[in-house]
Amino acid sequence: MALHESKCGRAVANALEAAAEVSVLGVEYLHVRMEDGADLYVTEWGLPFVEQLAPPSHWGDRGWFIAHSRKLPGTSSLYRVRTKEVGGVSKDIVLKWNRMGQDIPGETRARGLATAEFNSPFEEFSLVMELRNSRGRPAATLLTHKPLAILVPRRYVETESLGRRRWRFEKLQKNHREVTLDPNRNYAVIYEWIKGIDAGQAMKEGLITRDVAERLVADSEQCLKQKGYRVKDHKPHHIIVRPHGAGGLARDRDGSILYALVDFELLERTPEHEREVRASRRHTYLSRQPHRFERTADVPPALSQTTVMGVDYVYGRVESSAGALWTVGDDPVLFDYFLPEKWRRTPRTSLSGSGRVFETRTKDDIHLVWRVSRVGQDLPSDAPARARAHGYNSPFEEVALALKLTERGIETTYPRAVYMSGHKPEPHGRPPDVSRHRGHEHLHTPDGHPILSSDHEYMVLWGYWNGPDELLAAHDEDYYRPVDAARAAEEGLVPRALCRDLMDAAKERLARAGVEALWLKPDHLLLSVDPGGRLVMDAGGLPRVRICSFDLLARAPCSG
Repeated sequence: MALHESKCGRAVANALEAAAEVSVLGVEYLHVRMEDGADLYVTEWGLPFVEQLAPPSHWGDRGWFIAHSRKLPGTSSLYRVRTKEVGGVSKDIVLKWNRMGQDIPGETRARGLATAEFNSPFEEFSLVMELRNSRGRPAATLLTHKPLAILVPRRYVETESLGRRRWRFEKLQKNHREVTLDPNRNYAVIYEWIKGIDAGQAMKEGLITRDVAERLVADSEQCLKQKGYRVKDHKPHHIIVRPHGAGGLARDRDGSILYALVDFELLERTPEHEREVRASRRHTYLSRQPHRFERTADVPPALSQTTVMGVDYVYGRVESSAGALWTVGDDPVLFDYFLPEKWRRTPRTSLSGSGRVFETRTKDDIHLVWRVSRVGQDLPSDAPARARAHGYNSPFEEVALALKLTERGIETTYPRAVYMSGHKPEPHGRPPDVSRHRGHEHLHTPDGHPILSSDHEYMVLWGYWNGPDELLAAHDEDYYRPVDAARAAEEGLVPRALCRDLMDAAKERLARAGVEALWLKPDHLLLSVDPGGRLVMDAGGLPRVRICSFDLLARAPCSG
């Protein structure tokens, strides 16, 4: 009986209907949650065989697995498996249990292993996808087996029995904010089977000499290096060659032995290529920001274009944190740059005594400032009565006000994104000021959730002010150093009397733009210092001012 006609097949079909698309470390997956709680992450290569890759078609049926699998040589748990037929088609796969967080066998003896770490399955697939797509680099074609899926059985296992070092695993967890790595679950990578034998077996069978095997290893290492990658502990068992009937090995037109690479749990970028990747992503980011409100790219199914308070966003859920992200503009390519795993755990500097404003460089080398929203909190008792009556703006009001001021000729810092965290660890109950939550009740996300909830914490991400987007896109360098007016007065860059004048002038300009400053402070104004250490001045001979705080601004009545 075909799988799709069985009870098991119907369970797989039901799971596929509820599947969702997710992106992890730049790789798109179809995330299938099986009836028994197992998770299956299927790549583009695996999608045509998704039913064959579902656990009931191989590992999940123990009797089938025992009868149709063969353990392969090596120090890891590695199997060749023939799946059940679906629609008359079965698939030969390699299933390998991932060793992330474990000690590396022989790491104290082998070259380069002292600093090596096993990749997580998602890191491994991300790097293999990069390697397979690196045709533009000056190197010959390098064949690998295709990454098909990642399997995560539901069964919980004690961390110690999996051989994982807690400190190693926690380090991996910090790099995976798109998905949650569970220390008590096993993970397996599934690749397409490549016909042939490894170079070590070819030596045993007398098809090649040890010298030839070593040359294959050296050649593949050089090819990897040209593409910007390396595999620590690379050896003949990682090279697949194909015997033919005449007693030799398949060769290319030049007479060289054809081979493919397998086993990528220790694959990594070379330091030079790592720097290139970061620089390339930064260049893409800078070149796209000036055009962020132009709809030029297709939106992936997992993302949605939406408008909140007149501002266009690209919206998506953040699966690992049960949170959500709104990226300012219409460009879905920019969404990935603001995922929390790119900036929440990077080294940061506090920019306020309250510890709610931080400066950081993301993993893509993007300079950002992120602020924890104070929406729903009561203002201090010394705040002006008008400010206390109004309350703190929501993150969406802050972004809308910043863009409105820009349209009306008032310079501001650039709003980049709004991030809603997952549920707070402890219920905080109703916030002291519920006016914003009530006022936003009619606003919902594209998937039907309220955009403002007291059960979540919100952060607003802003571009670090070092120059206009247009200049940075044309030539990447720090044009200016930002300094707020309060600090400028402390450093002697401006007299304190001039600082007060700048405050008054800013209030007047805001009022002319239809915005009331409810409690403007000197550190809400940014001044710019050029590379020579001089303040950048406006046409009137005064320091050029840029607004950088928006949670206590209000639209004036009838201002539009």
